[in-house]
Amino acid sequence: MSYPLYQADAFADAVFTGNPAAVMPLDSWLSDDLLQAIAAENNLSETAFFVPARNGEADFDLRWFTPAVEIDLCGHATLASAHVLFEDLGFRGDRIRFSSRSGILTVVRRGEELVMDFPARKPADHPYLDPVAEALGGRPAAFAKGVRDLVAIFDHADDVAALEPDFRALSRFDHFAVIATAPGDGNGLDFVCRFFAPRAGVDEDPVTGSAFTTLIPYWATRLGRNDLKARQISRRGGNVSGRFLGDRVEIGGQARTYLKGEITF
Repeated sequence: MSYPLYQADAFADAVFTGNPAAVMPLDSWLSDDLLQAIAAENNLSETAFFVPARNGEADFDLRWFTPAVEIDLCGHATLASAHVLFEDLGFRGDRIRFSSRSGILTVVRRGEELVMDFPARKPADHPYLDPVAEALGGRPAAFAKGVRDLVAIFDHADDVAALEPDFRALSRFDHFAVIATAPGDGNGLDFVCRFFAPRAGVDEDPVTGSAFTTLIPYWATRLGRNDLKARQISRRGGNVSGRFLGDRVEIGGQARTYLKGEITF
């Protein structure tokens, strides 16, 4: 059997930047074991699979897999999927609705930027965790806890950039991921971040759309404004725009197709 496969760099205005995601359009679902095996073989932080939706609420049903597990929300692979549909598969219109384990997710094309509408996951204050600080290799000013991820809040962008985590130690904690974040560095950025998820098979993710469902509400509340600019300062890096809408957030970025091919098994 042969199936088409695309790879796109999300939150990127050029290839070799942002976060690469594999995108696999299907006519119908393969078995869960096979989907997981394909994601493990791709060995990217996420592989997105979609099929035509069976009802009128959405255009496509969408699922995401890391090399190790299926997850309930992924931003960069959603962005990559919308990009492939718009640019490579000829989807008509400027709005795509995906049905997912996190509800209906909408992606709108606004010029070169794709803007995703996701649920907000505002974090709450969390007691200080010395073992997590030690595993991160830096001392946050505070911690917060979102629906899924732990947030380590630093005072300066340089503190986040300098982190050299012990991923084996981080994987022992009962959090899907740890997000390190700090105010921007004065170059038009409201905040910066990094994302570590060794428990999910991803030591450091280049640019993590789902993290901004937590970070946008946090920084909008802290800074007192709803429209934000951010950068995930991984080695590849990527720029993200955000808007806080109360119970929803808008997360925007560009994407570029890197690879078109097919897989056979």
